Parts: sequence; structure tokens; C-alpha cells
Amino acid sequence: MSTTVQNATATGIITAANVRSIGKKALMAITGVIAFGYVVGHMLGNLQIYWGQDQINSYAEFLHSLGPILWAIRGFLILAFVIHIWKGIQLKLENWSSRPIPYTRKQAIKATLSSRTMIWTGLIVFAFVVYHLLQFTIRVTNPEYQHLVDSLGRPDVYSMVILGFRNPIISGFYVLAVGLLCYHLSHGISSMFQSMGWTNDRTLPGLEWLARIVAWILFLGYISIPISILAGGVTLPGGVM
Repeated sequence: MSTTVQNATATGIITAANVRSIGKKALMAITGVIAFGYVVGHMLGNLQIYWGQDQINSYAEFLHSLGPILWAIRGFLILAFVIHIWKGIQLKLENWSSRPIPYTRKQAIKATLSSRTMIWTGLIVFAFVVYHLLQFTIRVTNPEYQHLVDSLGRPDVYSMVILGFRNPIISGFYVLAVGLLCYHLSHGISSMFQSMGWTNDRTLPGLEWLARIVAWILFLGYISIPISILAGGVTLPGGVM
């Protein structure tokens, strides 16, 4: 059970505030699952860059061929992200307001640093996602990408990614944002199950370790791309400067 449910059950009193808090945590868990699924899928899509220009451009062309369906999926994902962050902010504010008098000595007995900074890492990651969309999807920050096409006339996503990550500042920002995202997930994955009441004292430690392992796999998978580009392991095709 989640902490809120356990406290309410222990006291025998379930107030409207308890119900609202449980509902917010359930919404955060559901939207967290959606966001996690996207993070995994996006990494698998990005890693296709190692199979070459044709592979990742074919994948991008397939996504674009979905047309309105793709934009509906994007809208759904953005809505899930916004709800997740908004409910997290609400819960954090409620937590702060429930303790108007600060502790003389603040101690985090069970709470890890990742769990106590969830709201801040979440907001920073959201800001990066917005920039990432402006850079590679809408191409506002780099309008020159609009004219990049491969030999088959398809948008050259392969070259866009390499040109973007050849900039050490952008790559560094990317690695930092992905690091914060995975740090967020190292707590968030287990927290999703806990909020839904699907864990107990016996299963939670194992789930927390699994969450850390998954977070590390995602981190290494994502950052391997800019590192490989900066190291010269993934290069531009001929004719692209």
C-alpha cells in the first residue's frame, strides 16, 4: 500500500484529503508508466543510428507516415508528462504545507536523495524535452535541418542527429538531462508500483535495485550516441558538412 493509504487504514479515518492524495498518486503512477514506456521506446529508436543512415531514416519515415496518428500520440504523451509534473508539484506543495514549522534537524531516514529531488529533476528534464522537440522535431532552433534529405529524398534524421551532437555544449546538456532523467527513474520506477499499492516490505528492496539497474541501462544507451559522435565513431555521410 502507499503511505497515504497505510496511514489512513491505521487510523481508521479516510478523509476527502486522503482520497484526493491517493488519486493524485495514482495519476502520477499511471502517467509515469506512460512516460517510462516512451523513454524505453525512444531509446530503442535512437539506437538505430548504429545501423546506419538508411535504417534510422526509414524508421523516421515510418513514424511520419502515421500523419495525424503520430501527432495524436505526441499530444497524448505531452498531456501525460504535464499531468505527471503538475500532480507531482501539487503533492510536493501539500507535503510542505502539512509541515509549516520546519524540523529543528531534518533527517531523511528512508527517503533517498533521488526521491527528495524528484520534483526538481522532473522539471529540468521537462525543460530539456521541450528543447529537444524544438531542435529535432519542430526544428525551430536549427531551421537548416529542414533542408537535409538523404539520397532517397527522405528527411535525413541521421545527419541531423550527428550535426546536433557534434556540438560539445549540446551533447553535454543532453548527457546532463539524460542523467537527471535516469536519476529520476531510479526512484520513480519503484515508486510507481508503491503508489498503486503493489509492493510490500519484502518485494520493495528488490524492486528498488531493479529500478536502479534499468535506469543505468537507459542512461548508458542514451549517452552512447553523443559520445560516439564526439569520438568519431558515428560520422556524417559523404556530401554533408
